[in-house]
Amino acid sequence: MSIKIGNIDLGEFPLLLAPMEDVSDPPFRFVCKQNGVDMMYTEFISSEGLIRDAAKSRAKLDIFEYERPIGIQIFGSEIETMREATRIASEVNPDLIDINYGCPVKNVACRGAGASLLQDIDKMVKMTKAVVESTHLPVTVKTRLGWDDNTKNVYEVAERLQDIGIQALTIHGRTRAQMYKGSADWTLIREIKRNPRIRIPIFGNGDVDTVEKAANWKLEYEIDGIMIGRAAIGYPWIFREIKHFFKTGEHLPGPTISERVEVCRTHLDKSIAWKGEKTGVFEMRRHYSNYFKGIPNFKEFRMKLVSFENIQDIQSVLEEIDEKFEFEII
Repeated sequence: MSIKIGNIDLGEFPLLLAPMEDVSDPPFRFVCKQNGVDMMYTEFISSEGLIRDAAKSRAKLDIFEYERPIGIQIFGSEIETMREATRIASEVNPDLIDINYGCPVKNVACRGAGASLLQDIDKMVKMTKAVVESTHLPVTVKTRLGWDDNTKNVYEVAERLQDIGIQALTIHGRTRAQMYKGSADWTLIREIKRNPRIRIPIFGNGDVDTVEKAANWKLEYEIDGIMIGRAAIGYPWIFREIKHFFKTGEHLPGPTISERVEVCRTHLDKSIAWKGEKTGVFEMRRHYSNYFKGIPNFKEFRMKLVSFENIQDIQSVLEEIDEKFEFEII
């Protein structure tokens, strides 16, 4: 049975790319799309920034036809601001609007946005209702188990948000207090999925970083799909590997060095095309270590990649990596 959000058909068990600040931009989304991800989201966008027409927030609204289905994720602390931001985001015609009630970082949560709304469910419900009423698009939500171990209230959140019209819910299996530490606990996600009142798709998020985990947790926690974040950074192949395993029960061999170089080069090209040469080259620097994780004696190449500013020089280093490590197994 296909999983649907509104009219968006995501197939039987979709793999979603998590919205990650400073990561989930169009160049990164391109390489994930090439590797089989079923749905993606923009980086989270400040509702205040959108209303002020801040350049950084506006740039995050860039979406492309080949990325569909794609959701724009917004966050904020004021209901009216979120209402207006929803209208602005809807104008660029994404496939859905997603609300971030999960971000744990201080400058979001301590300003009354993101995960801090888990401390005020009534306000969260009002805010969500305002967003649902302000767009013709499906609205989905991403959140956490609760604020801390004493207030794991996502069961109530799921029921109340479904009742006012959200069409899917992604739950990260940690509390806000945990940030990204410790292990994600998916048992509460399964409880919500088993709740006979819940009719909307429930997606699990947190710690899925291997094919085995995806396969085991799909069965164990009964979710409708999995959202993957950090494990895809520098390793977009995780989506195709999981899908291949679901289909055949067999492991795909990991990417060769040549494939790593090729995808890294594509990412760089897209980064330059989208942001211009200077910014594109600079912002790509955070990705090199991840693409070549596990290669022995890689440090000298990494130092060159993160210091060179000329595209030709960077391309030469990538070529050198390809030739030198062609037969390495990692």
